[in-house]
Amino acid sequence: MLSISTFGLAVTLAAVATAQPVRTVETDAAAEAKSLENIRQVTFGLPRAGEGYFSPDGKSIVYQAYPIGYPFYQIYVQPLDGKEPRLVSTGRGRTTCAYFSPDAKQILFASSHTDPEIEQTEKKARDEAAAGGRKRYQWDFDPHMDLYVIGVDGTGLRRLTDTPGYDAEGSFSSDGKHIVFTSSRDGDADIYIMDADGANVRQITNAPGYDGGPFFSPDNKWVIFRSDRHKEHMLQLFAVSVDGKTEVQLTSNDNEVNWCPYFHPSGKYLIWARADYSRGPMGAHFNLFTMETDWTDTDFKGGAVNQVTFSTTADILPVFSPDGTKLMWTSTRTPDGSSQLWIADWKRGMPKP
Repeated sequence: MLSISTFGLAVTLAAVATAQPVRTVETDAAAEAKSLENIRQVTFGLPRAGEGYFSPDGKSIVYQAYPIGYPFYQIYVQPLDGKEPRLVSTGRGRTTCAYFSPDAKQILFASSHTDPEIEQTEKKARDEAAAGGRKRYQWDFDPHMDLYVIGVDGTGLRRLTDTPGYDAEGSFSSDGKHIVFTSSRDGDADIYIMDADGANVRQITNAPGYDGGPFFSPDNKWVIFRSDRHKEHMLQLFAVSVDGKTEVQLTSNDNEVNWCPYFHPSGKYLIWARADYSRGPMGAHFNLFTMETDWTDTDFKGGAVNQVTFSTTADILPVFSPDGTKLMWTSTRTPDGSSQLWIADWKRGMPKP
């Protein structure tokens, strides 16, 4: 049984029988067809791939994947219409959360390749894998993780953060001037914003628990993120103004895990993954949902919620293409049950002006 988590929480990726109406592949496909069409797999050849993001022109993707024979994720770029991934990270250490700069010249990602004991870290991971691996996969908040940018061609690696603790989960503002990210530099994982060159770092959340996975709104006035500040591991969705003065909770069910929110480029709604944990981790199952959104400079409101995917496999980490016409996400709906990137035409598209 395969599990995945980016916040220390086991997320079961197997189908679980529940006392709900009987579902079939045909009924699930019909339900998904209301929002998605032309569903297809886009990553191949690597044991596990996920958390993909589009280039600004929508023609390429960047993502993290396990290389064959190495125990930690690395960062890859590939054309959307091709199957040949190209390594852009250093090839060592843990990496995560790659993101294109708006000018398409650089890729932002987090890496622990400067770990002074990297050989021991790699050996421990290999020994663990040889012994059968962890019973439950969980994300490591590696204290050597820092943010870097590198040219799309894989040259010009430059370090942006260099502080004790975990710095990762970064993404650019739409104008390319700022980066929002998660850091544990104060002893607790909170949300920070800095200039694109790493200068002028400022904290915008400060609550006990994990705040992570932040993204700017299309107009760069708000940041959406996930947090387990009310109940450990039970992530909920929040929005915070970029000055940190106004914060709004968007989901509120401590028996659910709500995570990986991402805006549609229209700003009319966001998409995220949700699972019911009322029966415990073994009974949890992730599908994708959208929430209507409306905001001003001083207020943010969440509205109607609609379910998007209905597969009995896991669907997580959804993102929209820059033109709003495609949805890409990580799923185990592969024939072998491995997590890979999938894409579909998004039938809601861009709203008319």
